[in-house]
Amino acid sequence: MKAFVFPGQGSQFVGMGKDLYDNNPLAKELFDKADEVLGFKITDIMFAGTDEQLKETKVTQPAVFLHSVISALCLGDEFKPDMAAGHSLGEFSALVAAGAINFEDGLKLVAARANAMQRACEKNPGTMAAIIGLPDETIEKICKEISDNGEVVVPANYNCPGQLVISGSKEGIKTACEKLTEAGAKRALPLAVGGAFHSPFMQLAKDELQKAIEATDFHEPKCPVYQNVDAKPHTDPAEIKSNLIAQLTSSVRWTKSVQNMIADGADEFVECGPGHALQGMIRRIDRSVNAHGIQ
Repeated sequence: MKAFVFPGQGSQFVGMGKDLYDNNPLAKELFDKADEVLGFKITDIMFAGTDEQLKETKVTQPAVFLHSVISALCLGDEFKPDMAAGHSLGEFSALVAAGAINFEDGLKLVAARANAMQRACEKNPGTMAAIIGLPDETIEKICKEISDNGEVVVPANYNCPGQLVISGSKEGIKTACEKLTEAGAKRALPLAVGGAFHSPFMQLAKDELQKAIEATDFHEPKCPVYQNVDAKPHTDPAEIKSNLIAQLTSSVRWTKSVQNMIADGADEFVECGPGHALQGMIRRIDRSVNAHGIQ
């Protein structure tokens, strides 16, 4: 069975989508539509902008979404997913590609998400760090100890065995990196991100995005979508909406999502969008499956 997966923020690169735009009429139509919906020429930044321009949250998230969704839709009859999932932002791409949300509404939600997250970051500054080489349980225990002492530190992204990203206050993350290194982490690497994503610091963004999600029409997708908050397959529009609202302040349970897809029969994973990050994670989760990408 074939699972299609969609990457999140951080996978972007200048030039992304240019080949699709130049060589596929559907891609050109959708990219041009995106410029119109967003009210600025995101294609100029994606195709020939600077790294700094592409790193702006209001650009990055729609750019990754567009490349991912258009990559999938341009497969035509070859896009026949038995299941789908996306990492953080990529969940929106998965839902649009699977038909749960239409293209224009999905783009509007992603733009709203990016702007809401930017405002939340400005109001509640925070950061994140990648922890390599420790069991999840050890990281969870140390995060809880620090949070119980007044700082906010939570597990944010369960990427694959031995790789977990934590999120929270700047002081909390600094303390956590020190304690996790003492506990035997191979690396405790602060990330160059704009805020504490998938933590309580995103509550403001969650409240804003909830209104936009509730006002959007959702449909039953063509295949189950394994959602970040519980790693389980969903096809009910009401459940999908509820999980998508919860996503911004909840952990991304990517390891469990992939494990559940494999348990449900997935033996081939196709990554649609920029970069190869998900392929690497999937191979570390289960080396017996075939993971490859379409850009």
